[in-house]
Amino acid sequence: MTQYDVVIIGGAIVGSSVAYYLREEGFAGTIALVERDPQFTHAATTLSCASIRQQFSIPENIRLSQFTLGLFRRLKQEFGADADIAFRENGYLILATEEGLPVLKANNEAQQAEGADIVVEDAQTLTARFPWLSVDGIAAGAFGRTGEGWFDAHAYLQLFRRALRTKNIDFVQASVVGMERQDDRITSVALDNGERLEAGIVVNAAGPNAGKVSAFAGIALPVEPRKRSVFVFEARDRFDDMPLIVDPGGVYVRPEGSVYITGGAEDEEHEGAADPADFEPDWSLFEDRIWPAIATRVPAFEAIKATRAWAGHYDYNTLDQNAVIGPHPEVTNFIFANGFSGHGLQQGPAVGRAIAELIVHGGYRTIDCAVFGYGRIRENRPYRELNVI
Repeated sequence: MTQYDVVIIGGAIVGSSVAYYLREEGFAGTIALVERDPQFTHAATTLSCASIRQQFSIPENIRLSQFTLGLFRRLKQEFGADADIAFRENGYLILATEEGLPVLKANNEAQQAEGADIVVEDAQTLTARFPWLSVDGIAAGAFGRTGEGWFDAHAYLQLFRRALRTKNIDFVQASVVGMERQDDRITSVALDNGERLEAGIVVNAAGPNAGKVSAFAGIALPVEPRKRSVFVFEARDRFDDMPLIVDPGGVYVRPEGSVYITGGAEDEEHEGAADPADFEPDWSLFEDRIWPAIATRVPAFEAIKATRAWAGHYDYNTLDQNAVIGPHPEVTNFIFANGFSGHGLQQGPAVGRAIAELIVHGGYRTIDCAVFGYGRIRENRPYRELNVI
């Protein structure tokens, strides 16, 4: 049995960020970063739409994403002169009907209080700003003038993975298949290659598999994989000023180089956990719901050509679509970094820093993540994020 001070389960952006910031915070102990898919073929990190926003409804989520935005601003200082993730700061535009306007405005008040550069503009002002946009049925939209956009998820993850190679981290390619627990501690983690890792601290950063990993520790965590399809299409017209648009029905669309990507039509109320092996895009969503929605919102998209698609899995928190961060109140060496419900890629570095501070200093220093603690899960007390995309 190999012994480690910290075993991190999941090596994508959240797990890699935990390992990175542990070293940045001065942690000198041994660290194992366990990842079953080192090419990240099916990782939520690399199959996401790779976007960052400050348009959340609760202050803590805004702060988590602002931390990552700050990292983007100092990327070359942090990772070297050649660090580049092709960040395109075109903003988000979240649209609302008259019925949804009070929530949009309340969310914006929270964003403004955190210093986010988000403005609410009425339909007439939006038409003047974006002449190609149809505001039929729209009362207003919240537009991120700065600090929002999209980037290259693969390049972003690789910055962390390359940096870890110089930080004395053991990379372990395996799946976790069990844990040994004695009283209030996890003592070891069993792998599918037959190895067993003795662990001082276990960090669950397993993304969509987080619920399954927690179950190995005898802990219930309401996080499950939910499939999300992303579709790529070509259009005759190019709109270089287009932000990531979110229609009131949940469909989104944004540019991606010379093409566009779109998605967001899943029925969250009636869907269930995804088959872990199912990565087939649901083309019926595009035909039945997405194309009509984007053609209504951008009339030029009435004539488009769909070219390809992919599907990935969200780590979906069924309680409140919000992260679970911090230690279990009884299994004291088991730490959660889970349940981001679609915004883990943009918040991973902030959460990595928070977990590292918790381990090294015994508490949060940069961003207080106490509201995301497991206590609300055990008490069935949702802390709901309203702006889930």
